[in-house]
Amino acid sequence: MTEVGRSMPFASQRNPVFYIAEIGGNHEGNFDYAVRLCDLAIESGADAIKFQLYRGDHIVSPVSSPDRNAHFKRFELSQAQHEEIAERVRAAGRHYMASVWDTGMLEWIDPYIEIHKVGSGDLTNQFMLEVLAKTGKPIVLSTGLSTLAEIRETVAFIGSVDAAYLNDGKLALLQCTSAYPTPDEAANLRVIPTFQAEFGLPVGYSDHTIGPDAVELAYALGARVIEKHFTDTREGKTFRDHKVSLTCGEVRLLMERLERAETLLGSSEKTLTEAERTDEHEVSFRRSLHAARDIATGEVLTRDNIEVLRPVAGIPADRYFDVLGRQTNRPIEALAPIREEDLLTNRTS
Repeated sequence: MTEVGRSMPFASQRNPVFYIAEIGGNHEGNFDYAVRLCDLAIESGADAIKFQLYRGDHIVSPVSSPDRNAHFKRFELSQAQHEEIAERVRAAGRHYMASVWDTGMLEWIDPYIEIHKVGSGDLTNQFMLEVLAKTGKPIVLSTGLSTLAEIRETVAFIGSVDAAYLNDGKLALLQCTSAYPTPDEAANLRVIPTFQAEFGLPVGYSDHTIGPDAVELAYALGARVIEKHFTDTREGKTFRDHKVSLTCGEVRLLMERLERAETLLGSSEKTLTEAERTDEHEVSFRRSLHAARDIATGEVLTRDNIEVLRPVAGIPADRYFDVLGRQTNRPIEALAPIREEDLLTNRTS
């Protein structure tokens, strides 16, 4: 596992990233199905199992948007149901997470939550941001729909409520595009290193593309907190979020691929590797100076009588120009290595 971004609170003991399986609204208001998805997400090895808590009338105005209001009402679960799921997740040794879009619900669900999640739609909702920041618990912030200027403002606001979010890295920023599914050309994964350079906070990626490929690329770019929707199957589903979800087996496979990616990414320090040293390729692949023909005692070395050949058996190739013009103090057989002891100390005039 990589050390980058591995410090608490966004650390995983089982995966190369802190992986959030976002069940969200994929239960579509069916509690039994929500429990099934929860159990499968636990089985997948995810670090956190995430839901969304809302009441229709507290998230969408029934006057301004009656259809959306009705949609959210259909997806509601009760307090007792959310608490049962939260206890189930915590009993399995995983983080229970939620996007809580209702301060009334936050009062009773907060004891179950160790890390809060702010969805992209609430990035500018300073009322909710203040409430969450005052809990002092780590926050994961998705950045869909936003500009860099808006993110700066939100980060500064959270820091003004509690400076520990910035000083102690308790705020993680996730690159996100709020389109379902997100077209490839809208994923903009290069924003991830932009976040790293701009904010110096833990960074990650909330993925709404189809399939796992974007997650793998995000990891290579430095994302160490990953959120991806979760389902049991995409077959026969009409609710949009299922399309951008992974299944239990797919999450497992993705974690295996990220483990290999971590190995492949290796170290940022450029040096001779142990594998190269073991095979002695620094000797067999590199070249040294050899006699292009028989060279007599007292002969001056020139471009005509030096050949640069593998392996490194004599003076290394990077000293080629240093030895031009020097005299030999003994004969050298054709194609034999030229060694320092074969040469006089001084170069001829």
